[in-house]
Amino acid sequence: MKKLVSVLVTWMTAMSLVACGSSQEASTNGEDSQAVSESTLERVKSEGVVTVGFANEKPYAYATPDGKLTGEAVEIARVVLKNMGINEMEGVLTEFGSLIPGLKAGRFDLITAGMFITPVRAKEVAFANPEYSIGEALAVKPSNPKGLHSYKDIADQPDVKIAVMGGAIENEYLLKSGVSRDQIVTVPDNPAAISALQSGRVDAITMTGPSLQALLDAAQDAEIERVMDFEQPVIDGKSVRGYGATAFRIEDEEFRQAFNRELQLLKESGELLQILQQFGFTEQELPGDVTAEELSTE
Repeated sequence: MKKLVSVLVTWMTAMSLVACGSSQEASTNGEDSQAVSESTLERVKSEGVVTVGFANEKPYAYATPDGKLTGEAVEIARVVLKNMGINEMEGVLTEFGSLIPGLKAGRFDLITAGMFITPVRAKEVAFANPEYSIGEALAVKPSNPKGLHSYKDIADQPDVKIAVMGGAIENEYLLKSGVSRDQIVTVPDNPAAISALQSGRVDAITMTGPSLQALLDAAQDAEIERVMDFEQPVIDGKSVRGYGATAFRIEDEEFRQAFNRELQLLKESGELLQILQQFGFTEQELPGDVTAEELSTE
């Protein structure tokens, strides 16, 4: 009988230890699961800081001589994020073509730098609603020696070279307008495009209107001029007008929606236009009621 009691006590003690271990393990696993399930929005709100990837493209995003991150897209993001309770924004300078890969790899929490919403890009990232709408522009040597007034004019002259920033939407527009790949000179950023035109490596450069104007204003070079009667390209039967926005990882839908809510308040209050105007935009560049979902559809 004593042996039986002793065996029972030993067995019960062992079961108690196993149960205790299981409870502790479950508790630990629960804590790990909770940490893993924390969303990007929850993390940046609790930390009070967000990491933003941007390309060196005026007037959308650029660094001032003293190292301050600014630009149309940056300042809009700064205000929106602050209104969301995120007061610190850490900017990381990268090439335009590295923005989406960097976002997907987790280097950035969001990216913002004059990036147009397109169906192709929307398969890779989740765009917030547009902050502005804009057309394309062209710059050439004085008096426009090649007579370039459209992308078609470039396509019709195989000897013409045009500089375009790597990863920019203009690459697609040029190719669909009949410009050959051999005519396109890829550069890392828009300042490099200006340098290519100044040195004679290319006959023209193209980018969005505000971006080009900002570069020309900064360069103050009489040997470069904007083509004022430039014809907007017609792609797949539609006149091109781009809509720029901030982008998030596809899984960060909560973050994107929270950003959209604050962005809408900026539009309604008129503060969005006030920010845009600081960087050479006008009321004509406001996005209207177009949504990211509409622009992401094929």
